[in-house]
Amino acid sequence: MPRLLEIFLTLALSVVALPLGCLVALLVWAGLGRPIFFRQVRSGQGGRRIVISKFRSMNEDRDESDALLPDEARTNAIGRMLRRFRLDEIPQLLAILRGDLALVGPRPLLPETLRAFGNDAVLRGRVRPGMTGWAQVSGNSRLTDAEKVALDLWYVDHRSAALDMSILGLTVVTLLRGEARAEARIRAAADVLRRRAVEAPPSSLSPGRP
Repeated sequence: MPRLLEIFLTLALSVVALPLGCLVALLVWAGLGRPIFFRQVRSGQGGRRIVISKFRSMNEDRDESDALLPDEARTNAIGRMLRRFRLDEIPQLLAILRGDLALVGPRPLLPETLRAFGNDAVLRGRVRPGMTGWAQVSGNSRLTDAEKVALDLWYVDHRSAALDMSILGLTVVTLLRGEARAEARIRAAADVLRRRAVEAPPSSLSPGRP
């Protein structure tokens, strides 16, 4: 998506998001207390470290050994509602305007999570991470990590302004209807990954004749 179009769309969304964000901040303060925001370092384009901000959707409750309780035990109705409609991600509009995020792209992941995917993580990092992406409209939490990476790589190979606009539209549909696995998209992404593995050149470390 052209940067100017992305900035225009982000500013247009901000007109609605600003008052909505103020309401969300009040809900978080009333239902979960302080701090209102959750910040975490993630991997950006080319592996550059970026700071991602969200409205907090979980409390900090701990057990007797001072370990955090499981995620399910640390959220409430407010937190679940924020996650269901992705309202916790409203602060990321600022990251789009800064250029750290794109409106559409692979979601920014923790550096240690990406390291497990080796070269696939490098290919995935060729584009700016996004606020929504191909994996998020194809199942999101119903996908395995491997399926998400395959969908992200499919997006990197096929990205275009038209695809980005389609993903934005599908994001609205997903917010209204809920998440569902898009099996055809998942299979297509897996096929691309398999073909890439078959076509990959042999390793330069392979033994040769003296």
